[in-house]
Amino acid sequence: MRKSQTTRRQVLLAAAVSGAAVAVPAVLRGQSSVLKITTWGGKWGEIMKGKVLPAFEQEFKCSVEADQAFPYLPKLQASPKTDPLYDVLHSNSNEQWQAVELGLVERKITAKEVPNIADVFPYAVSDKIVGVSIFTSAVGLGFRTDKGLVPPTSWNDLAAPTLAGQRGGYLIPVNSLGQAHLMMLGRIHGKGFEDLDAAYKALEALKPIKLFDFTGQMEKALLSAEVTMGVLHDSGIFRYDGQNQPIEFAAPKEGVLALEQVLNVTPGSKVKELAFAYIDYMLRPQVQKELAEGVWYSPSNKKVRLEPKYDGKLFNTEAKVAQLLQVPWQWYNAKKDEIDARVQRILKG
Repeated sequence: MRKSQTTRRQVLLAAAVSGAAVAVPAVLRGQSSVLKITTWGGKWGEIMKGKVLPAFEQEFKCSVEADQAFPYLPKLQASPKTDPLYDVLHSNSNEQWQAVELGLVERKITAKEVPNIADVFPYAVSDKIVGVSIFTSAVGLGFRTDKGLVPPTSWNDLAAPTLAGQRGGYLIPVNSLGQAHLMMLGRIHGKGFEDLDAAYKALEALKPIKLFDFTGQMEKALLSAEVTMGVLHDSGIFRYDGQNQPIEFAAPKEGVLALEQVLNVTPGSKVKELAFAYIDYMLRPQVQKELAEGVWYSPSNKKVRLEPKYDGKLFNTEAKVAQLLQVPWQWYNAKKDEIDARVQRILKG
């Protein structure tokens, strides 16, 4: 397990991130505490370690230990519930649902513990969420603009015969975007997200399809023209803004799938007040703006005001977030083994 200990370096540069005085949960600040969290790497990790976390450490007189060595859930599960490895778990919704079923995280977080929850869009604390979503990405279709394609408007466009062998998807057993896409196929071609028969039939129609483990691999495949259209979150396209890459994102008319970035607290944390304060801090408009514009994630706080080039693309208004579709992860996780076996047969056949 690789951990990175953040320091108080660059505090002056980071001071702007913490912003003006705001209401925060009560935290005992008489002695230094250690907050153990999980967080992503890449550009997200650079911003977190360079600005966001140092400012939090200074304000709350604490130190933060940030684990960037994915996967996190197995490590949390292996630690004692009364002395968990993490105080705050950052993951996508599918893993938060697994974690709550195992008793490893809280089921709900309210504005009492995290005051800034009062300002988030409804999807961030809906009944499809365990914990609170601090950002989301919209999952739709990424496509090449230099291959003569008509820009897609529907999820069904991925099944066009002309894309045989040139479309991209995910290894469903290991990738939550692939799992969400399978449920979306059930919704479009059947009675809803839980219509597996319709989903399997629609998945069969996508063959031949190139499959990837991670979204980063899909990005590279699009950039290299290994695929000309594939399932991808919008930030995986928008991050190349200004680089003259012939790729664009399309939001299908049936709706886009929500890829939530969720924070949650472990019940056995010894510093729960600090953990809730951290989540509240991550929901501050200024912190949200810093990260949203750094990694092209759509902020959950309705009060965030983005620069024009971000504002025009990200899902940050009531009208835009109405397009976000949240899938039933609790249901899916309960059937995952059965689904994995069936999908393997379909895609290998």
